[in-house]
This record gives sequence, structure tokens and C-alpha cells, in this order.
Amino acid sequence: MTSTSTARILVGAVAIAGLVVAAVIIGLWPETIQVQNTDQIFATDVVPARVVSADLAPCLNVPDLECVAIEYEITGGDDTGRRARQDFFGDPTDPDLVAGDRVVLNYVQSADPEFQYSFADRERRNVLWTVAGLFALAVVALGGWRGVAGIAALAMSFLLLLWFVLPSIVNGANPVVTALVGASAIAYVALYIGHGFTLRTTVALAGALCSLAAVAGLSWIVLALANVSGFTTEEALYLPLLSQAFDVRGLVLAGVVLGTMGALDDVTVTQTEAVWELRAASREMPRADIFAAALRIGRAHIGSTVNTLALAYAGASLPLLLLFVISQQSLGTVANSEVVATEIIRTLVGSMGLVTSVPLTTWLATVVVPDAAEGHMH
Repeated sequence: MTSTSTARILVGAVAIAGLVVAAVIIGLWPETIQVQNTDQIFATDVVPARVVSADLAPCLNVPDLECVAIEYEITGGDDTGRRARQDFFGDPTDPDLVAGDRVVLNYVQSADPEFQYSFADRERRNVLWTVAGLFALAVVALGGWRGVAGIAALAMSFLLLLWFVLPSIVNGANPVVTALVGASAIAYVALYIGHGFTLRTTVALAGALCSLAAVAGLSWIVLALANVSGFTTEEALYLPLLSQAFDVRGLVLAGVVLGTMGALDDVTVTQTEAVWELRAASREMPRADIFAAALRIGRAHIGSTVNTLALAYAGASLPLLLLFVISQQSLGTVANSEVVATEIIRTLVGSMGLVTSVPLTTWLATVVVPDAAEGHMH
């Protein structure tokens, strides 16, 4: 079988898989988000405000105590111009506000008038938009049209998460199936928009999809053996109160699948490009030699990628890790706690998926890359 006929089979398989992914997405697409008790846990509305003053004063409810009295001026919504007061007792978690600070307030209509507004967070949206703009300029300046394509792929990936993956899980869809289908859709969008509709992109996509399936299967086995419940964060404890349909343990597995997808994109594209460049450099090089050379590139790449994945998870859990260090517990005790064990499983299983993707994608690329007799194929 020639590389051209093998390539056609691979393209056909990827196309069929894409149709299956699209069909599942259409079947699971959520029209509305169905949850309960949200008004008991979350403020239903938020409004922008400005801090007018922050002074020490007797507490409203306990006049014998002295509080930090924050006076806000509502700057948006139906109550624009209204003043509201909130007392803080000097806890370490209280916001350090001064006059002129821009903030966001929770609004609870059913509360007593003096307690309807409360601090939610600082106003950061202008900073976020500025940083996002600088990021886009840097990417486009360096990558040109490829940078534009990369930003478009990133935007589409987030839209899939916000419009399909998260709402479907909220409505009770199986989180593992939803995450696997969502990650596959993200792979199609990110790779084809970011790298073009070429054979090498299709090879990278096939390697990513196969590795995703391996990660999902391995995660399911390991999390079951470790008896991971999923209730390791404050947010996870709230979920059953909102809907009995939540499979919190499945959310952990879904997180592993989604977290691995970004790194798989990088690894599979790199391996495919390596094979194509080796073929372009030597049209007569035997396929076995191309495979061996590209695999050596993959070995060097996988070491740094695995380290990046591990440090990303460690960085996200840094406050927790600091608490364990302060407690002076043994390394075995720390690793055995569910919250740390879950992060270890994320790192190791995700890394095994990356390791699997290197020889698999390299082999696929080596099989379909055209040789001298077949001519150059993009």
C-alpha cells in the first residue's frame, strides 16, 4: 500500500470521526441551563460601584465593635447614584479598599435594604482587556497570519467550552463523554484553523484523537482504583446543592481530558512537522530512518512538555502545597491526601498521554508522508 492510499484512508477515518463528534455535539447541545437553588448560593445580579470612603466606625449591627465602614456609590444598573454601606471586621480575607477604588457588588433584592449590596470583587475588566489586546498584538506581530489563525482557534476553543461543554455538564450529561467529545471538537477547530487543512494537520489530529482516547481510558481506571470522590475543593461541595445530576467524580476525569488537550496539540503538530521537514531535507531517506530521527526529536520535546504540565498543576495548587509544608507532614501523607493525589494523577496520566502521542503520531506521519516517487504533498 502506497503512502497516498494510506493517507486517503487516514483522511477518511478522521472525517468519519469528525461527523460522529458533530452528531454527538448536536445531540447533547444544551438549549437552556437547568439548575436549582442558585439564589440560595449565588447573588443573582452584580453591579459596578465606586468606593466613596473607607473609615473606622461603629458596626451597624454591633455598635460596641469598631468596623471598617465602606461606603459605595452604585455606578450602573437601576440604582445608579445610590449609596450603600458595608462593614468589615478586619479579617485577613477582607478587601483592602480605599476611596476611589472601582469594585463590583453583589445585589440581593430579597435582602433588607441596608444589606442588599455587598462586595463581590475588584473591577479588573479594563486590565484584562488591555492584557488581551497586548497578547493579540504580540502573537500577530510574531506569527503574522498564522498568529491570527491561532487567536481565532483559541477563541473558538473557549466558545466550545462555554457554549457546549460546561452547559451540557451542568444539565446532567456524562462529564467524561462530554469532555471527550468537546476536547475532540476543540482539536478539530484548533488544528485546522491554526495550521490549515493539510495532510500533516490531519495526521497531527489523528494522533491527538487517539491519545485523547487513551488518556480517558487510563484516567478512568486510575481514578477508580484510587477511589477519588472529586470533593476536594469548596466549589465541588456546592455542585450537588445546585443539581443532583452532577457526577463530581466524573468531573475530575473530564478535567484530565481537557487539561491534556492543549499539550497534545503542541506535541502532535511538532512530531508531524518534524517528519515532513526530514522528508523535505532528504527525499531519498528511508521511512525507518525518518521515524528514528523524528522520534529522537520527540524524546527531547516530551521531557520539557511533561515538566511544563507538572509545574502548571503545581502552580495552580501552590497555596495548598504551602499548607502541607507548614503542617510538616511526611511526603507520603501529603501525597495520599485526595486533593494532592488527584493532582498527581492528573500530571502522571496526562504525561502518559503525551508520551503515547509521540511514537503514535510519528509512526502515522512516517507512514503517510510522500516519498520521492509520489511527489511532494502538503
